[in-house]
Amino acid sequence: MFNRNHVLAGVGAVGLTLVGLWWITTRAGTAPPAPNPSPPAAGRMAAPGILPVSAEQTAKLGIRLASADAADEAPLATVPAVIAPPANARVAVAATFPGVVMRTLVVEGDAVRQGQPLAIISSREVLAMGADLTRANARLGVAQSSAARLSQLAREGVIAGARADEANALAAEAHADVSEKARILEMVNGRGGSGTYTLTAPIAGRVTRADIQAGNPVDGASAPYVIDAADRYEVVGQLPERLAGAVTPGMSVRVDPGVVGRIVAVGSTIDPATRSVSLKAELPAGADVIAGRATHVTVFGQAPEGAVTVPASAVSTIDGKAAVFVASRGGFALRQVVTGAAAAGRMVLLSGVRPGEQVVIQGTSALKALALSR
Repeated sequence: MFNRNHVLAGVGAVGLTLVGLWWITTRAGTAPPAPNPSPPAAGRMAAPGILPVSAEQTAKLGIRLASADAADEAPLATVPAVIAPPANARVAVAATFPGVVMRTLVVEGDAVRQGQPLAIISSREVLAMGADLTRANARLGVAQSSAARLSQLAREGVIAGARADEANALAAEAHADVSEKARILEMVNGRGGSGTYTLTAPIAGRVTRADIQAGNPVDGASAPYVIDAADRYEVVGQLPERLAGAVTPGMSVRVDPGVVGRIVAVGSTIDPATRSVSLKAELPAGADVIAGRATHVTVFGQAPEGAVTVPASAVSTIDGKAAVFVASRGGFALRQVVTGAAAAGRMVLLSGVRPGEQVVIQGTSALKALALSR
């Protein structure tokens, strides 16, 4: 009996052992796999339309951003033009009296201020006028003394009042003669004692012609200097026939490298040879604004609603279409855009980018390669 119980107990223990092994094996086969801690491969889209680029990668790729600005104006055309002074901004400086040039103080191309001396002229007429002024001053002194004495005698009843009145009239005439001669000398900046007068600049500007040399004679009918106003210029160009009705006075223009002006006149007759109309715009003064210089002028009109301007370097061509990369959360979004005209290094985008968004202006080639590798 005792041996039989031992046998049954042994069989039961073996059975329990087999059941435990079966349970452990089953649980091990159905356990979930351990998670993979490695990040997704570079270039894989973190979200639809987004190229995932970390801050560290952005720095290594040399990516720089710029803001997209709302466009108030859009370039319509760029045409050849010439810078010139307005007709009423050019002044000739005439030699008032004939004489000989003693000294020149400026040369062609110099910038001058209003009233600045230009040249010193020796003139016999100025010397004679100085002598006349000296004699007129002497006569004035005598006439004033005589008038004062006779007026005193007339008040005392010694002489008739008519004699005092006559003396006062002579003194007034002598005073007028002195004033006239002194005024003429002052107008020409003359010095009667030395017989010289000075040519001065009537306006501030730049000397565009200096037909004068020391030792050469000048006459009262010549204009040795021509000065163009420093702050007034105009640009004259030829506008294509297709824009003759679209461009009007008041629109803005831009002359490289960034001088902004305003249209003042548009021709009404088309030149049959060039099929264009004349365009005239005012320009402010600037280091690159020089009369006679040939340049190009860009005409701007009203921009379409929702248009923005971005640096031209932000626009790339991908699969034959214009596109830009816009900074987004976690990377950069590739946006297809509709481009307008470009001017002064900036491009007008008619759609695809909103004002204030940050676009990539440097490092676009790396992002383009990343986008094409997908």
